[in-house]
Amino acid sequence: MLLFKSNPYHHNQLCAMALHYSKWCFPTSFKKPHYVATKAHLSHANQWNILQQNQRTVFQDDISINHAQKLMELKHALLSENNNSLQGMQMIDAMQRLNVDYHFQEEIHSFLQRDYVVISTTFGHGGAFAHHHLHHLALSFRLFRQQGHFVPPEVFEKFRDKEGKFRQELLVGGGGDIVKGMMELYEASQISIKGEDMLDEAGEFSCKFLKERLAYLDNDDDEAKFVRSTIENPFHKSLPMFTARDFLRNFHGGMNNNNNEWFGSLKALAKMDFTLLQRLHQQEIIQISKWWTKLGLPNELQYARNQPLKWYIWSLACLSDPNFSEERIDLTKSISFIYIIDDIFDVYGTLDELTLFTDVVSRWDVTVADELPDYMRICFRVLYDLTNEISFKIYQKHGWDANNFLRNAWKRLCKAFLVEAKWFASGKSPSSEEYLKNGIISCGVHIVLVHIFFMLGEGLSSENVKIIDGIPDIISSSATILRLWDDLGNAEDENQEGNDGSYVDCLLMEQKGLARKEAREEVMNMINDAWKRLNQECFFENTFPKPFTKASLNLARMVPLMYTYDNHHSLPMLEPQVKSLLYDNSLFL
Repeated sequence: MLLFKSNPYHHNQLCAMALHYSKWCFPTSFKKPHYVATKAHLSHANQWNILQQNQRTVFQDDISINHAQKLMELKHALLSENNNSLQGMQMIDAMQRLNVDYHFQEEIHSFLQRDYVVISTTFGHGGAFAHHHLHHLALSFRLFRQQGHFVPPEVFEKFRDKEGKFRQELLVGGGGDIVKGMMELYEASQISIKGEDMLDEAGEFSCKFLKERLAYLDNDDDEAKFVRSTIENPFHKSLPMFTARDFLRNFHGGMNNNNNEWFGSLKALAKMDFTLLQRLHQQEIIQISKWWTKLGLPNELQYARNQPLKWYIWSLACLSDPNFSEERIDLTKSISFIYIIDDIFDVYGTLDELTLFTDVVSRWDVTVADELPDYMRICFRVLYDLTNEISFKIYQKHGWDANNFLRNAWKRLCKAFLVEAKWFASGKSPSSEEYLKNGIISCGVHIVLVHIFFMLGEGLSSENVKIIDGIPDIISSSATILRLWDDLGNAEDENQEGNDGSYVDCLLMEQKGLARKEAREEVMNMINDAWKRLNQECFFENTFPKPFTKASLNLARMVPLMYTYDNHHSLPMLEPQVKSLLYDNSLFL
């Protein structure tokens, strides 16, 4: 079953694109499916066709001119806030929430660097943020840390009593809006690292306050919407490309920026940005459609996943900068083979065939691929050619031969898949430690991030390449988040009806008498710890350049959207977001 019509340049091709929610990216288990998906089952995805009707014509040249004018206005406005720290912080926050901050990186860096130099001189003297109320302090704390400037959690000490407990009366006494302050305190607590118990306590305290506050608010009130959004989707763990429209529609700057003259210009810029990016993303999807249709793999693997739009969304999330268009397209192609190879291991291959396939991939030799069954041989040859093509592009752009490292990544993936196939074949249940160690590889995250590292081309050195090849914490942390979130049961696999093994199951087998609820709580704590390691790596280690650390963070941020299913095997969090991002013009009518 093909997703796209044969003419890649026809507008109807966009209309035919579907969100396939039959089997998501990067699944893994040591239990095989109890049945094989049928064509009828796979056609379930047709209900997710994103049909386009009455598309509004947008004149891109006019938008580009107005866009450039607004950019200049806002850059000037941010520079003019040098003497008003809170106003500048609020402006940067709004830029980030509206997903237009990539236009202002130099201005944001300059503003935060200047403020940090002033503030940091008082860290050791108890005077840091001494005159800041909670909202200003917590917002500054978050923005500084996001920029890689370390601020100690002790700056919140003045809001705690003699016993070290946060007290509401102390927070109110600091001045400012208590609700805004609590929301920002909760947001700040998300950027904690290992050992920062004070931030954990701040998160629990502020979350409790906000939930109690919601009970007294009307559901349609702007404040209620903002508070609920903060609790459910804290900014640090969300993707602005999906949340920006709701921010623009529902809040109108009301909770943060209703008195600021620049917010109107920022909203206008964001609307134009949405239009220009939407056009770019649609063109990228057309290119992926053309490639996937020409490849013809759905004809060879009829029961494998056929979901190029979903694969593209992973790439778009990781590489959100518009300048990375070619990289997004190539990354989508690589991600498609994580899916395809996973289906070969889960649905198609016998253990002997899978062992042979893994050996061929490990040797990376097309001359021995003839020993494989037809469907495996075709898959390997296409993977071989694609990897060579991507490696050649990397060499042309960045002067680095990445071929061996990309091959190693695919070899690792297949070996991890084979380990799970052998667990199933033998009936062996791995220990939780064995399961997670293997699952960090078999989830496919390292494939994505290794490709991104070389595609971006920044920080390429013998030392960094060696680190990347060794699956460093910045990769294993994101992989742990994905693997464990999936295992919580949020990603009940459609084709396998939730029969996958999981880390929770391993814990229950190891620890007799452990309740499932307790096991799930332990897993959630492990996810939180993985986020702390990821924060440490991305903000304070400075090993890798910012575009790569942002991709690692964005991959982790994407996990809840990709792995939260409902009882109908749909993705209620992701589906409307994707439709809105790619095809909704309602903001511009």
